[in-house]
Amino acid sequence: MDKSSENNRHVYWNPYFGGFLLGLLIIFTFYMTGRGLGASGAMKSSVVTLVDKVSHEHTINNAYYSKFVKDDESPMNTWLVFESLGVLAGAFISGSLSGRMGFRVQHSPKITSRRRLVFALFGGILFGLGAQIARGCTSGAALSGMAVLSTGGFITMLAIFGTAYLFAYFFRKNWI
Repeated sequence: MDKSSENNRHVYWNPYFGGFLLGLLIIFTFYMTGRGLGASGAMKSSVVTLVDKVSHEHTINNAYYSKFVKDDESPMNTWLVFESLGVLAGAFISGSLSGRMGFRVQHSPKITSRRRLVFALFGGILFGLGAQIARGCTSGAALSGMAVLSTGGFITMLAIFGTAYLFAYFFRKNWI
């Protein structure tokens, strides 16, 4: 086995088992909070807090930001922030327990680490913009929507996977 194959050997959970656990987590979240999962709200709270620290006057005068700023409460005091912190802590614990802690860039031998990171950054920016335009991320719209048998949740999931399938044709040479 060559060195690059040795560096890319990892033990991952079965994705169907992971999906099953995610489904249980969504049911539990609905039971405990009355809402499904979502993560983009935590990013929104972080941005509002940062803008408020830089210029409180701008935050108060901005139609969007002012909705999230109250005199007696921080925008960071929301369950979505704690959910996202829990996801990060869980990922750290999982990586530590499985011996996969460390920094590395996984990519096809056909592209460089830099190109992989540029594509990841561009994709992340598009994802963030889409989540803001849609007023929620894929977790909130698709997974939680499907969990309550919402037609919109199923349509969103089909749109997400359909779009990914179409775009994969143009970017497949970067990964295969």
